[in-house]
Amino acid sequence: MTGQMKNLRKSALVVALASVLALGPAAMASTAKAGANDAAIQAQVTEKLKQKSEFKDVQSTVENGTVTLTGSVETYKQKLDAEKLARKMDKQVQGVRDLIEVSADVPDAQLQKKLATTLAYDRVGYGDNAFNVLTLDVHNGVVTLGGTMASYPAYNDALSIAANTKGVKDVVNNMKVAPASFTDDSLRRRLFLAIYGDAVLSRYGSDPAKPIRILVENGHIGLYGQVQNQAEVNIAGIRANQVFGGFSVENHLTTTATDVVK
Repeated sequence: MTGQMKNLRKSALVVALASVLALGPAAMASTAKAGANDAAIQAQVTEKLKQKSEFKDVQSTVENGTVTLTGSVETYKQKLDAEKLARKMDKQVQGVRDLIEVSADVPDAQLQKKLATTLAYDRVGYGDNAFNVLTLDVHNGVVTLGGTMASYPAYNDALSIAANTKGVKDVVNNMKVAPASFTDDSLRRRLFLAIYGDAVLSRYGSDPAKPIRILVENGHIGLYGQVQNQAEVNIAGIRANQVFGGFSVENHLTTTATDVVK
């Protein structure tokens, strides 16, 4: 190796070392700055938590601007509210670690039954109950919502119901909202009249919790829910195929219990 190459390598090492040394104080200064207001932030968070009875068992600590919440609340919604409170407390808050536990324990089967009933009747009177296809699963208190909703109000209602139900530890949201479309809205109305106007199928409109669900996305139709026999499955499919404006029909109706609740 020539002397010139050795000198170049030595210079590169010196520059790299200088850069590392220069970053050290800067990083330390940044950390010190982030932690300078820890006590003030914690005092504010603690005071705000005390003002709400639902947070009486919630504690907070702050390190380098990051708020850690521990303790327990009765519902998942309260857990989310506590985290939101901490995030909005001070512009110096760098982040929030939400370790709060939901204290209420409800067996999964009981929780699923309660949620299914509440969700099924939630949209009664709004005119979109038959057009929301919602799936529900509960495992160890974690609620998973899936399917397609006809509108954002129905979507938000489902999330709110799950979050506010005692026993729910967490909510996994896999739902989506069907694309907004006047054409699809018109098709939904025609499908509703064709299916629920049928002499055999009309009785499924008597209980809002057990309708034939009509999913419409960009002109494509899906039928979901439970009917009494295969003949009714076939009739619903025929009626849907007779409606003008649909590009395709997928008949997912069954004659056994399903997890479609809304």
